[in-house]
Amino acid sequence: MMQSRLNHQHQCHRCRRKIKKANSCQARLKKPARRKKKARMIRMSNATVAGFNYLHGAAESSLYRNGKVMLRRDADGNDHDIQGLMQARHQMPVQDARDAENLRASLAQNGFELIDSPLDAGAIDFFDQQSVLQHYYPQCERIVQAVSGGRAFAFDHNVRSAREKQVGRRIAGGQQVQEPLQLVHGDYTLTSAPQRLRDLANPPSLNDTLRRVLADGESLISKPLMHQALGEGGRFAIINVWRSIAPEPVARLPLALCDAQSVRPKDLVVFELHYQDRIGENYFAKHAARHRWFHYPAMSRDEALLIKQWDCAGAMARSNGEQADADHPQAPSTFSFHSAFDHPETARDAPDRQSIEVRCMVIYD
Repeated sequence: MMQSRLNHQHQCHRCRRKIKKANSCQARLKKPARRKKKARMIRMSNATVAGFNYLHGAAESSLYRNGKVMLRRDADGNDHDIQGLMQARHQMPVQDARDAENLRASLAQNGFELIDSPLDAGAIDFFDQQSVLQHYYPQCERIVQAVSGGRAFAFDHNVRSAREKQVGRRIAGGQQVQEPLQLVHGDYTLTSAPQRLRDLANPPSLNDTLRRVLADGESLISKPLMHQALGEGGRFAIINVWRSIAPEPVARLPLALCDAQSVRPKDLVVFELHYQDRIGENYFAKHAARHRWFHYPAMSRDEALLIKQWDCAGAMARSNGEQADADHPQAPSTFSFHSAFDHPETARDAPDRQSIEVRCMVIYD
């Protein structure tokens, strides 16, 4: 883990304080030299070419909300009143991340990482809200803490299946099953990531998953801890734990990850999600040929894919979108774009993909 390696290399108290400050949200970034050495990226070889849905090139790049690209979402997760969502499909090479040469993808630098994580298949019913909250959330917190070195708080999840979405299946005690999203996106923005942390320091709202398990007036994260993470020298991140929950390995609509080091701020477009009680934001992407895509073929339920949705210590986050992560390759990445995609070699009788992603808020000491 990046943090543990740093702590190992710098034993004295003064050095540890310098490292913490350097990786905090508020740490200043020096403007990169004009001929700065390029960030290390995973080298592409033997890639498969597949189609990805981006926002249309005419979309206006944006780092902050402007009301131009948005939708409204009801309590069941259904979408309506969609505005400005013009898409364009682009063919992109997708590398088999299991065979990637020269550099192994890491959560710290590239924004995603696959780990072995055996699952007790009989202990969790993923189509039952209470079962997931009681039995799976703690497992996700342990996974994220072990890899990130921070304190993890699981706070939300989605179950995805195209077949179950088509028949309108509902999670017992929760919302409807969602379909795999075939649109390049990141889950948070410069505005919505810190706001989500503030929200979690308050009692759950109407649409919050945790309102069924927290006591009246209780919050997942204490206000002092929230202020610590957002204050001088503080750091927080949001990391998803993505897992197949079907008996068979993933074959249909696998998930692809975009190397964070290949994304520039001008690629971003804010997408607004208007809920009944709040407004959330995602970043959608405009196409760029430099984007480097990867996927892990045949993921099993005994593997967990960690996807960084936000890290306030990332170069793009710390510069408020003025610089890219690749401008500061020694700093953590900010986030990874991701999308489901149609693999051209998928068998016609391939089983339906069933997956779960659990979002964890991570706070670093």
